[in-house]
Amino acid sequence: MQKDPRDILLKSPMTAMQILIIALTVGLNGLDGFDVLAISYASPGIRAEWGIAQDVLGFVLVAELFGMALGSIFLGGVADKIGRRPLMLGSLVVMVVGMYSVTLTQGLVALSVWRVITGLGIGGMLATINAVAAEFANAKNKHLSVSIMSIGYPAVGAVGGLVASWLLRDHNWRWVFYFGCGMTAVFIPLVYFLIPESVHWLARKQPAGALERINRAMLQIGQPTVAALPEVSEAMRKRSVTDIFRPGLVGTTVIVALAYFFHITTFYYILKWVPDILVNTMHFPASSAGGVLTMYMAGGATGGIVFGLLTIRFGLKPLTIAVLVLSTVMVSVFGQTAADLGALSTICFVAGFFTNAGIVGLYAIFAHAYPTHVRATGTGFAIGFGRFGSMIGPSVAGFLLKGGYGVPSTSILMAIGSLVAAGVLVFLKLRPDVPDAEPVEEPAKVSTGLGGAVAHGR
Repeated sequence: MQKDPRDILLKSPMTAMQILIIALTVGLNGLDGFDVLAISYASPGIRAEWGIAQDVLGFVLVAELFGMALGSIFLGGVADKIGRRPLMLGSLVVMVVGMYSVTLTQGLVALSVWRVITGLGIGGMLATINAVAAEFANAKNKHLSVSIMSIGYPAVGAVGGLVASWLLRDHNWRWVFYFGCGMTAVFIPLVYFLIPESVHWLARKQPAGALERINRAMLQIGQPTVAALPEVSEAMRKRSVTDIFRPGLVGTTVIVALAYFFHITTFYYILKWVPDILVNTMHFPASSAGGVLTMYMAGGATGGIVFGLLTIRFGLKPLTIAVLVLSTVMVSVFGQTAADLGALSTICFVAGFFTNAGIVGLYAIFAHAYPTHVRATGTGFAIGFGRFGSMIGPSVAGFLLKGGYGVPSTSILMAIGSLVAAGVLVFLKLRPDVPDAEPVEEPAKVSTGLGGAVAHGR
């Protein structure tokens, strides 16, 4: 038997159980997409029932994103300390409680608090599933697996959004959250019974009973067991989740966080402002605006799949930079498009293709850039920092539109976020794809500024 179970996972063909685990991460990521759209669908009913102004309700929308940011930043490190599986299950429980509790609220303060709590659960989940998708894949399909995981946001989110729209025809806004609560609850037994603890994490952390847990996990996913734990040096044991801010990784952390932040401002400009632009500026009915937004999400899902397949043949970093530049182009083109529903639908589909492919590429870079002991921490910090971009981007766009810049100029200015992200990524140094086996991990190298950031691609 081979000594290191991580070598077995990386060098062996993926089994049906490994593929199923990746499929489950798609659904888990989709819960984020549904939650973002759910509050948008529910907000008109909340305003009508409670008689509140639109600007006041905006605080609720921000509360959700704020909770996600905090959850991603602070809970990613928990997954690196206690394991991927406990945090996934804990995050799901928090999300179920948060979504159900929203239905019991009678005021904006309580509603905002529960939206923050739900966001905390989603943030913790996002930081964890990126690591899970990377660590249950083999070396050949690691980037593809992370890419497929990432399409859950537009794909499952769009389908859930359609269900929410259907529910609101005959029910009040609370049913959107009943559905979200039920959909989230279904994943608790699925994760509990079908996703074992990460073998990479167990082999690196080596808690009590690690060998037995590794072998149970290997048997569960259909891979051979091992006779002994891989050797872990004392220096590796002392490594901490704070390593993302230390020489060797701090440059990587700054670069990937900034890239994600700037690109998210562009992505959320389209996501949040397409309906308003189509209804209030171009005077299309609300149903047509919803259809165009669905095309944007469909393009995003398609872009994620295609990007993942392209990573098998092309380098991750240049491919990500390319789609970020094309995101800039397509968002700018959206702003110049005449009020023609067919043309706008096509442009939004293509814009969604490239903007979401950019997010998928960044997720894959997170998984590639950080070693196992800080993979969830680094991912969580970048995603959490980026969530502030999701709050700032739509606000900046609103300021520009109200300031008289118009849709064409505003679109060009908001598209620059993706271009800045592409420029930032130029300074990121990724090692070539190599097996993610920690025994060959070298001590962190000291970076010489952002250009010298070393991203450990194991």
